[in-house]
Amino acid sequence: MKVIFLSPADTELEDAINYYNDQLHGLGDQFYDEFFVGIDFIKKYPIAWQKVGENTRRYILKRFPYMVLYVAEEDRIIITVIAHQHRHPDYYLKRS
Repeated sequence: MKVIFLSPADTELEDAINYYNDQLHGLGDQFYDEFFVGIDFIKKYPIAWQKVGENTRRYILKRFPYMVLYVAEEDRIIITVIAHQHRHPDYYLKRS
């Protein structure tokens, strides 16, 4: 199954990786690895996670306080948001 990142989600992923690497060398790489473990789960079981909109679902990372909002289509997964769970959601609600 193909995974597509919307442009804002690409930036959010890069920002999170950079933030964690600034906190501790290598922590951003750990975030990146856990993020893609989550993407693999989403690809295997695209409708397993909670719906948060008409077509949007939410996957929550295990170790980091981030969530991935995505839309599962027949042949692809569209990543719309990669967001910190404790920040104000206004900036991404329009994309979910």
